[in-house]
Amino acid sequence: MKAMKMFLATMFLLLIGFYGFAQDQIIKKNLEIINCKIREVASDEIKYLLPDYPQDVIFSIEKEKVGKIVFENGQEMTFQKEMTNPENYLDQKKNALKIDFMSPLTGNTTFSYERSLKPGRSIEASLGIIGLGIDPNDVDQGGSFIKFGMKFIKSPDFYLQGLRYAHILKGSYFKPEIGFSLYSKDIQTDVYDPYSGYYYTSEDRASIFAGFIQVVLGKQWVVDDVFLIDMYGGIGYGFDDYDGDSGGYHYGFVVTSDDVPFSMSAGFKIGFLFK
Repeated sequence: MKAMKMFLATMFLLLIGFYGFAQDQIIKKNLEIINCKIREVASDEIKYLLPDYPQDVIFSIEKEKVGKIVFENGQEMTFQKEMTNPENYLDQKKNALKIDFMSPLTGNTTFSYERSLKPGRSIEASLGIIGLGIDPNDVDQGGSFIKFGMKFIKSPDFYLQGLRYAHILKGSYFKPEIGFSLYSKDIQTDVYDPYSGYYYTSEDRASIFAGFIQVVLGKQWVVDDVFLIDMYGGIGYGFDDYDGDSGGYHYGFVVTSDDVPFSMSAGFKIGFLFK
């Protein structure tokens, strides 16, 4: 009887020890569950004890492999890659105002605004004022165009512990973009006069509406979280409603023709960042 009591007492203590020990759970991203006792949650790894091993043997697992931790009291802790963790970029400026540096030489001035949504993702809108610039072809152009796109900033092909973007707006990017242009300009055409047998020049005012959808590739550099440089080029499909020869430069993008309705754009922007 005494032996039975000792056996039951021993089993009771073992059960208490096991359940008292295995109170926490590490749930890996592959849904594997580790019943353990959490000892430390470090910046790159989690340290824990296992019930089947001596308590001076400490195990560890990389946080990148862990989906979440469930503690004894039911409290949960989730983890995020350092690369995409917004907390790593709290001190960085996430808004930028830019000007297309070469645009005034082509008959317009283009301003852009970019805002970071999260690491690796931002939106950008551009407004071009047609006529605010030189008039190399003497057509007295006037109007405006708009562009809107979402940037997907390239991340590394592989990750290292603690890796993150040098700046939340810096890097190579891919940007789907859509845009429209509405403007007017003087159009000169040569008209043949059958009575005189000569050609004369006729000048009319034409209103033109054009648009495009493009894929833009570019790279942006950020200097000291203050200045930035953005170089880009895009290609896609475009259109215009001009009754004359279709295609041409529509101030912000080029449309080839109705027969081959490709559109292209390129530019070099400079700007500054702010909170």
